[in-house]
Order: sequence, then structure tokens, then C-alpha cells
Amino acid sequence: MNRERLGTSWLLAWRTVTSRPWRALLLCGGFGVGVGVMVVLLAVGEAMVRQASQERLVGGGQITVLPEGIDLEVLTTGGLGGLFFSVPNARFVYRQVLSNPRLADAVTVAAPQMEGKLLYLTTPDGVERAVRATGEVPSATRALGAMPVIAEGVWDDDAGDLRWTRPTVAELRHEIDRFHRPGDGLANADSWGEWHYFNVLSPDASRWAFITFLVGGDVRGERWGGQLLVTLHERGRAPRRFVTNVPREQVRFSRRDADVRIGEGSVTVLPDGRYAIRSVGREQGTGASLSLDLVVSPVPRVEFPGATLVSGDFTSGYAVPALRATATGSICVAARCDRYTDAQAYHDHNWGSWRGVTWEWGATRAGAYTLLYGRVTPEDTAGGSSPLFVYVTDERGFAALFRPRVVHYDDARVVNTAEGPLRVPATAELFDVRDADTLRLQLTIDDAVATDTRTGLAERGEGDYARGLARPWFVQMAGEAQLSGRIRGTVLSGRGRGFFETYR
Repeated sequence: MNRERLGTSWLLAWRTVTSRPWRALLLCGGFGVGVGVMVVLLAVGEAMVRQASQERLVGGGQITVLPEGIDLEVLTTGGLGGLFFSVPNARFVYRQVLSNPRLADAVTVAAPQMEGKLLYLTTPDGVERAVRATGEVPSATRALGAMPVIAEGVWDDDAGDLRWTRPTVAELRHEIDRFHRPGDGLANADSWGEWHYFNVLSPDASRWAFITFLVGGDVRGERWGGQLLVTLHERGRAPRRFVTNVPREQVRFSRRDADVRIGEGSVTVLPDGRYAIRSVGREQGTGASLSLDLVVSPVPRVEFPGATLVSGDFTSGYAVPALRATATGSICVAARCDRYTDAQAYHDHNWGSWRGVTWEWGATRAGAYTLLYGRVTPEDTAGGSSPLFVYVTDERGFAALFRPRVVHYDDARVVNTAEGPLRVPATAELFDVRDADTLRLQLTIDDAVATDTRTGLAERGEGDYARGLARPWFVQMAGEAQLSGRIRGTVLSGRGRGFFETYR
């Protein structure tokens, strides 16, 4: 009887399908879609429940920023729980990317958070304990809607939170521009050098000055000192060098701030974030006296936060607190003074061990844009193997980063040196394509000077040792830059002047 009923049911179902095939197909399709949607909803619900219970995933927000290469599934299963990973240059990412005005229509609030960070605490009696630390900025977490319920007391931003998220301009300068010390175990510590560097360009672009406040040698011991170096350039003429060497007893620098004093010269960060720089010197050869008094005013947000490269015994650090700036004041030689008012200026900060190190570098304006490019090549490294970076900014700060493989030089220019004629660049070009973004930077050099780095303390930070390099000539250039390309659909275009460096 049951078999007869079952057979009848299949017969009715089959005749229903065959008599109304399109209706049956529609019903089956709808049932399949319904089942599929239910499966997806259940999977999403399960994922939400699992993630809500994960101690390594913090709450709030719609996007989580993690270090490049970190797999989220590995992170949630605890595979990386004991590693000291973090977002590199997190302050830069927060201030210049996520909180950048150009993203105001897409990013409502960004909240830096650290959950369950593994740290080791050493107690006063010398016992080391593993602890977990959690950190966040209360105001940002509150704005994100992820602030936990405070059972008692008040949890608001303290001075450290404010310095991290909203530093004053003076605090920002000191953070980026402070001095450093050689690390323990650094080979060739006597080659350590650190300096403030400024350049200033006259309104007609016919004259410019390179200004360096250098601390050189192993500052942890007694064999180190300071140097004030000002090089005055005038197109078509030989540069004039003014040098003052200062013993360590007359040098003041700090790892907490950017202020430095070297003899009668000084760099001081003013409360409004401007730099007051003063220097003196005697010209090599003639003995003519120099006196320099300038105030350099950085353009807000147009800065490079700094990075330190470490490779074996090699350490190189670089920051640009004033990628685009103006200078007002005077540079006097003997009885003649050149006065500047809101002249084009630039300031960077370098530190590291410089034995055998070469680099490619340039900083230029191009209309509304300001660009920085570079690459550092340690001693005994095959040059040209690592790509350069090109850092692009506008009035709102960081705009894009490109990584061209090489600088294409045309060494059609000739300069005279003590060893005879030397071919140096007449033009240069950098080009890169990154997805839909493109960049082409073309340089036309109209002035170049070559310095033999085998002499002691040559230009910017060389040690007092003889260098046996294949490319010992440090070439400093000035010229015009032409920018073209596209970033996120916006056309890049502009011309301007800048300064560039390479080795030959």
C-alpha cells in the first residue's frame, strides 16, 4: 500500500512538472536562492560571533588597518600573538593618511588601538614578567563608538595622547627632528654623523646656500666634535665654503628635542614651529667672515616623518620636517649682506654611519606639488639594486608614493676637478606606474659641483678617513623640474626648481 502511494505521489509530481515546466523551474530556482541566502546569512552570523570572541580583534569602526603581509585568519587564531609586530610609522599613517583632509568625505574618524600587546616588564628586584598591554586614544575610541563602559572615574586624553594625535607645531618639530646616538655594537662608530641641513634659494634663482650643522664621531666617547658649514653658490661661479670646526665641549644636542648649538652657531625651534638658525664661519682660502641669521618657516603638513634603515652594521636615518618652507633673514659676507624675504627653503635631518655610503637624492617644487626622492646604498652593496622612492605632497600633505627602479641620467655636463674633467648629469628622468597612477619627473640641470669625498669631513657627514670607492665624487646639482602624471584620476602637472645629489 505504501509503495502504491509513493508511486502515485511521484507520478503526480512528474505530471505537474511536465504540464507546467516554466512554473516548476521558477519555483525550484526561488527555493535554491532562498537556501543560498540562508547559508550565507548563517555563515556571516557565525563569523560575527567568532570575531566578537577574538581577543586580538578590537571593536568599532568599519576598516581595520594592519601591517602589510599580516593574514587576518592567522592573526585571529593566535599564530602571531607573540610577535612584536606593529603598523610602521603609525603616527604618519594616522595624521597624514587617515586624518588627511583629502579623505574627509570617506573617513569620519580614525582611532589608533592596540590590543593584547605582548610586553616584558622588569620589576625593581630584576624579575622579568610577560604582560599584555592595551592602548588607545580615549577621544578617538569614543568618537568611533567603541568606548567601553567606565564603571568609575574618568578616561580622557592625557598629554601623551594629545602629542600623538594632535601635537603642537613645536612638539611635531621636536618629535621628527630630535638627535640620536649610535646603537650598541655598531661597527665603525667613528663614522657616525648627524646633521641639520637647510637650503635657501634667492628669488631670481641665481644664488643659493647650503647650511649644515654637523655632529660627527662616536658621541658616546670623547673623539667627536661639531662643524658649521655654509656653502654659497652663484650660477656660473665656483662655490664659496665657510667652515668652523668646534670641539665637543662647545656642542649641545639632545635626543629629546631638535635644538642644537655648535660654537656660535645654533638651530632653535620657536614656539610657533619655525626654525631660528644662526651660523658663522671663515671662508677657506681667503679667510673672509660669514654671519648668517635666518628664520625658516615650514609649510604645514608638507613633511616627511622620517625612517631609519638598518642592514647589518649599517644605519641610516632621514627625516624632512620642512619639505616646503620659506626663509627670511640675511646672509652676510664681510661687508655685503644678501637679504631674503619668504625665499624658497628646505630643511632635512640625517643620522647614521656613513663609511662608504652613497645615495641618490632630490627635493624640488613643481607648481603646487613638492617632491622628494631618494635611495641610500651602503658600502659593499651593488648599487641600483633597490628601487628609489618618490614622495609626492601638495597643500594638504601626503598625496602619493612611487617606486621607480632607477634614475635615468644623461651625463652630458662636464665639471672641472683637481683630477681633471668629470662628466656629471645634464638631465635626469624618473618614471613609474602603480596601477592607474603614473609619475614622470624630468630634471634639467643648470649648475653642478663635485666634491672629493676622500678628504676629511667632506660636505654632509663624511668621516675623516680615506675612502677607496669606485664613485668618490659627491655631485650637488641645481636645476628645473617638470612633473607630469596622474594620481587617483587627478592630473599631475607643474614646474619648479630644486636641488639634487648623486655620486660619480
